[in-house]
Amino acid sequence: MTARTVARFALAALLLFTGSGHLTWGRRGFRAAVPPYVPFDKDTVLVASGVAELALGTALAVAPRRARPWVGVATAAFFVAVLPGNIAHWVSRRDAPGLDSDDKRFARLFLQPVLVWWAWWSTRNR
Repeated sequence: MTARTVARFALAALLLFTGSGHLTWGRRGFRAAVPPYVPFDKDTVLVASGVAELALGTALAVAPRRARPWVGVATAAFFVAVLPGNIAHWVSRRDAPGLDSDDKRFARLFLQPVLVWWAWWSTRNR
């Protein structure tokens, strides 16, 4: 198994875990992370995010080789799309599961480019 394959499955597992959290055990806590400027109900945002994460995680794990670059682009775009919400979460200083300090919320911002790169690198053709 290549490093790219291991990385792709690890990213899939991460997305499946976080998607499950948004829909179940972490739902209440993650509501605090939804920025106040979002024009939708917080629960709707969490469900949509959880479903998107589950779909992307599943696609990363099972997509045929020819579709993987597109799955990688979609996953990278998702990570770019949630960045403004993560910035708002840091600025608002609200706790969420695993993000109970300003330092942790700030550090997560530096994880976003890593996630974008990870999605792209692990799915691109050689």
